Amino acid sequence: MAQSTESEFVTLVSNDGFEFIIPRSAACVSSTIRLRLASSKYKEGSTGRCNLDELRGAVLEKVCEYFCYNEKHKDQVNVPDMDIPPELCLELLMAADYLDT
Repeated sequence: MAQSTESEFVTLVSNDGFEFIIPRSAACVSSTIRLRLASSKYKEGSTGRCNLDELRGAVLEKVCEYFCYNEKHKDQVNVPDMDIPPELCLELLMAADYLDT
């Protein structure tokens, strides 16, 4: 449906079933997600729902937090650092690589 592709929000789903609904503009910081949503070759283009089977819920939650944080502060200088738990650092680096963020 064309209506879904124009939705202001998208749903990102982790491999353990957690769903995060975030603004499309924030999610599109990731070129991986942006390409899936923009292409009719992927079901995400018509549903606005991206299954990210490579990411578990705790990691995807932090990724979504980053996407929204980035969007909120994109035009600012001297932005405070996000709080990132040390135990997630390696998985977040791998997620950033996978999502091309």
